[in-house]
Amino acid sequence: MDIVFVASGSKGNATLVRSGDTIIQIDMGLSLREIKEGLSHLKAKPSDIAALFLTHNHSDHTKGVPLYHGRIPIYTGPSTMEEGEPFEALEPGVSVSVGPFTVLPFASSHDAPTPLNFILFDEKDKFVYVTDTGIVLPENLPLLKNATYYLFESNYDHKMLYASSRPKYLKDRIASEMGHLSNADSAIYLRDLIGPRTKQIFLGHVSDECNTVEKALSAHLKKYGETLGEDVFITAMKQKTLYLGGDLR
Repeated sequence: MDIVFVASGSKGNATLVRSGDTIIQIDMGLSLREIKEGLSHLKAKPSDIAALFLTHNHSDHTKGVPLYHGRIPIYTGPSTMEEGEPFEALEPGVSVSVGPFTVLPFASSHDAPTPLNFILFDEKDKFVYVTDTGIVLPENLPLLKNATYYLFESNYDHKMLYASSRPKYLKDRIASEMGHLSNADSAIYLRDLIGPRTKQIFLGHVSDECNTVEKALSAHLKKYGETLGEDVFITAMKQKTLYLGGDLR
């Protein structure tokens, strides 16, 4: 499995995943120019994308979706798209096959209609994609264990969030069960999820104002770093920055 994290964060989100000759995309909150840059690492072009999967309807995940209308299948929750937009509705727990991929959607906990996160399987690997969720629902935790690759939200540092200039209602929304995962909560989840097959961990949706990549990474390493094998790669991703994962690393 080849993974290109084109960008992760409030300034825009998109991830490209390839298995064999099939490329699927998760979220489209970027320009086509940025997507083309990501595809260049796969020696591919936009017409090579087989399907688009959307987590939820916030603009940092969807603003570029109209560029794909009528071109490729778009899969998302039943209330994510506007009436009349072309898409195929996903049901949590019901998988979809695209080429060699099996894509399993599961419900997230975010202030958006029918938000989803995803698990991608091919013949060799398991990729867990968790972002924009205030908690991981307990019933989903067994599904997320022992993945090969993780993209896991680590959005904010609690002290930085409440010391920021943001209005209190926004701080409370971010820290709520319908908001985002803090560094501390993200680290607790991953501590219990990673397993012997885990090779790479990417911490995503890191806030520019209420977090730093250093704080995100430090929180995770303090919580479970000593249990990671020497060959496990872990990093916190800066916003609007491209990262390579999977077999591309």
